[in-house]
Amino acid sequence: MRLTIFGSGYVGLVTGACMAETGNHVVCVDIDEAKIARLNAGEVPIYEPGLDAYIERNMEAGRLEFTTDVAKGVAHGLFQFIAVGTPPDEDGSADLKHVLAVARSIGEHIEEYRIVVDKSTVPVGTADKVKAEIQSALDARGKAVEFDVVSNPEFLKEGAAIDDFMKPDRIIVGTDNPRTTELLKSLYEPFNRNHDRVIGMDVRSAELTKYAANAMLATKISFMNELANLAERFDADIEKVRIGIGSDPRIGYHFIYPGTGYGGSCFPKDVRALAQSAQQAGYEAALLSAVETVNDRQKHRLFEKIHSHYDGRLEGRTVALWGLSFKPRTDDMREAPSRVLMEALWDAGASVRAYDPEAMDEARRLYPDEPRLALCESAYAALEGADVLAIATEWQEFRSPDFPTIKDSLADPVIFDGRNLYEPDTVETLGLMYYAIGRGRQSRTDRPD
Repeated sequence: MRLTIFGSGYVGLVTGACMAETGNHVVCVDIDEAKIARLNAGEVPIYEPGLDAYIERNMEAGRLEFTTDVAKGVAHGLFQFIAVGTPPDEDGSADLKHVLAVARSIGEHIEEYRIVVDKSTVPVGTADKVKAEIQSALDARGKAVEFDVVSNPEFLKEGAAIDDFMKPDRIIVGTDNPRTTELLKSLYEPFNRNHDRVIGMDVRSAELTKYAANAMLATKISFMNELANLAERFDADIEKVRIGIGSDPRIGYHFIYPGTGYGGSCFPKDVRALAQSAQQAGYEAALLSAVETVNDRQKHRLFEKIHSHYDGRLEGRTVALWGLSFKPRTDDMREAPSRVLMEALWDAGASVRAYDPEAMDEARRLYPDEPRLALCESAYAALEGADVLAIATEWQEFRSPDFPTIKDSLADPVIFDGRNLYEPDTVETLGLMYYAIGRGRQSRTDRPD
């Protein structure tokens, strides 16, 4: 089939590459000329495992193209995917200006039947606005062209997006026209062979499903972090509690890992946007507000532990930091807990020596002139000249470190572990003090004897 994808960011690139991989002819359109030039030169502007190989292979096969030509894109595909960003507005609501700009462009160039697919994460009712924008542009042209607008939200995890797209848990299709449902089923047939993963529903329910999924996962994370903070006060071990409750199949083990809060491009933005949508509908979503409040507070926990350990005297201290991305297998630092920690340390007069397997370039872009940040070429290089070690991201290479080297490298052999990677007794037996999240008295800076 012939597809056009507007937006060559994370969702657009993964969608385009995976659709081309199954034999479709895909044209990706973006107004960013520099990005399109990089893509046409074989440079992938984001890090996602396996994505560069998919893009290279399908460009060579002639199934994947990148262009700034909007008219070419509208003329090309029966399916017109909208996969542009919906950044938060000042009040937390999703800013739809990019989505509606694409809709307007489609309306200005459409000449025959098209299925417009909202792939971006958008508030309930957005499909109606997209439809109205396209129709307005058609009316201005004096044209009468049939089109449908459907909701087909993405459920891609950064770091595992290729697998998520190629082997989806579910494919949500929200339509008001049975014909478009069948056409989308045909499009997704290669990803749907073992059993039917397509779940059809009305457009508004599909739009809400995406927000509901992310808000539910964010709620689980905040709830576990709330329990972790209680565990510290009760001298209980949240990791034991996690295993105990996760064994209940009604709860399960997914997304119940305590830590320093969620980040990234989805959960923070989507929880705020859903809460704002609720407010606009005349409903106070108290639970969503609490989820965000707990998460914002949790991002400060590592700093609070370091601050307390030194009785507030951080001036001149140096902290080694392992992990900058908001989670492993990505270079994304949007709303990452590491940023909250670093900025708090700088405000307190401390310096940071940081290492991340993938996010170093992103850190340079975000903090180009920060004199108190040293970006190091390895985890152990970050320890050189540091007083203590803090861990903000659970990268695989941090899970089994050389503890004697850590001890010998640090001026003050202390680990502040924001991801509960190690067993407290084991670390302390090796001569290091260890603060984690919710691991009972060993997580507290005011430890009882």
